[in-house]
Amino acid sequence: MSENTFKILLVDDEIDILEFISYNLEKEGFKVYTANNGTEAIKIAEKKQPHLILLDVMMPEMDGIAACEEIRRIPSLKNTLVAFLTARGEDYSQIAGFEAGADDYITKPIRPKVLISRVKALLKRFSTAAPEAVVPAGESTMTIGELVIDKERYLVRLGKEEMVLPRKEFELLSLLVSKPGKVFTREEIYFSVWGDNVVVGDRTIDVHIRKLREKIGNDHIKTLKGIGYKFVE
Repeated sequence: MSENTFKILLVDDEIDILEFISYNLEKEGFKVYTANNGTEAIKIAEKKQPHLILLDVMMPEMDGIAACEEIRRIPSLKNTLVAFLTARGEDYSQIAGFEAGADDYITKPIRPKVLISRVKALLKRFSTAAPEAVVPAGESTMTIGELVIDKERYLVRLGKEEMVLPRKEFELLSLLVSKPGKVFTREEIYFSVWGDNVVVGDRTIDVHIRKLREKIGNDHIKTLKGIGYKFVE
């Protein structure tokens, strides 16, 4: 996929930032849409189906964290990447961003060339096979005990309860369930779920594991300290 086919939704309440970043993205051939708040961003995202949403945290009407959580509940946007682009660089803000379902967290100020590099690294996921590796080819569902993962509907069912997980949680769970009992190293998880061209923080996997445990229970995902994680029935 060539760069000029990618659609990016840029969300920020500061007009000068929207104009400056839009200009630099459009110079690289990206199709750019803009929104001034989270509520507007969700409406535009559903209509335009962007490949990537660059989202500020602090905004009126609906902040970026709430907007990201809402985006992750919309099935038609399950393949859309979300990256926070914000001046909030505190650890707790980054953790909140990943817990909301973000794929990356980029702090401002950032030089245009560096931002473009991060954007291109994120969008490489659409042209690599790594994300598909999390679910065995040819299988529409994976079942282990009461847990069923439906890759066609992008749903997880635990007993009678159905859940729509954020994309990275879904891919991480699918990876672990694909080989019950196998210990997946952190490096394997990074490559399979995030891709080797994406920069993620050390806490990213931990945050996603914690969110999965909150949803499917603490007994299924085991931690091997200093090594990685495995799924057990």
